Amino acid sequence: MALMTTLTSLTAGGGCAAKYSAARLEELLKGFVPVEAENLLVGLSPADDAAVYKLDDERAIVFTVDFFPPLVDEPALFGRIAATNALNDVFAMGGTPLLALSIAAFPESLPTEVLGSVFAAAAEQVRLAGAILAGGHTIRDDEPKYGLAVVGTVHPAGIWPKAGARPGDALFLTKPLGTGLVLAGHGKELVSSEDFDAATGWMTTLNAEAASVLRPFSPNAVTDVTGFGLFGHAHEMAERSSVRIELSELPALGGALEVARAGVRTGGDPRNREFAPVDAGGAAEELLALGYDAQTAGGLLVSLPADKALSLQAEFDARGLFLRRVGRVEAGAGVAVTTLAP
Repeated sequence: MALMTTLTSLTAGGGCAAKYSAARLEELLKGFVPVEAENLLVGLSPADDAAVYKLDDERAIVFTVDFFPPLVDEPALFGRIAATNALNDVFAMGGTPLLALSIAAFPESLPTEVLGSVFAAAAEQVRLAGAILAGGHTIRDDEPKYGLAVVGTVHPAGIWPKAGARPGDALFLTKPLGTGLVLAGHGKELVSSEDFDAATGWMTTLNAEAASVLRPFSPNAVTDVTGFGLFGHAHEMAERSSVRIELSELPALGGALEVARAGVRTGGDPRNREFAPVDAGGAAEELLALGYDAQTAGGLLVSLPADKALSLQAEFDARGLFLRRVGRVEAGAGVAVTTLAP
């Protein structure tokens, strides 16, 4: 569909890179007193990928909301990416999406068919996740924004916390990194169309199948890697332990490292470095940039006992799913990186 005005030309920053910085968000949340309620299993203390409320001994509801400005110009692709990103928060909690509502803000000057393409593609992605897009709310705004509020279900004993990593755990990623770098590089003609298509393919891949394979392994901690980058989300996971990332094992999308070597960075990079400083030693800057790159609809970062690592890898391999071991959890606190295998 040819547009007189491209979607990304109407934005200051798109995708999960548009999020508030993690450091500023932490400061903001200091003003909120955590709500204490018997059946509120996950709220703000500590914050996680979604809220969870217990209904009975067998059921809890997972509730999340996520929206952002366009990071691509094709309306349908934007809708699929935004929907995937929101739905993946439910999978990151160990849950299954049930119902979704659209959150939309668009200029009235945009043709109605543009909005229709966004909504239709999002609805298709919600159906693919096994849920229903049942309505939503739309307002006028000069900067386009789209996303979902999603309700899912999870067994109260099957919730995957973000901050449950334990010393002795192995760390895994279920998608390669570099979506922000690839999209920024594509805008500067530093990335091929093939690499761009591969990146957007990952951004429209739901974490449903990865979560399904992971569920029987009862991981200690899970989060999805989005706007705070791998290091930022690892920092959140390291609340009670130390996370060590093996830089040489980080999986990169095609073109991402080349863009980083060219000196291109997204707006999320400096904010993520401020939030999650790492003991980098003499690490290559392009690998650090990959770790700090703001991801949109990224994969799961998984922490589970190391004695389950080989079996987990075998299960993912048997399903033809991507999985990469990227580090380990140690006693201590914070995030560290190394370029040498343990």
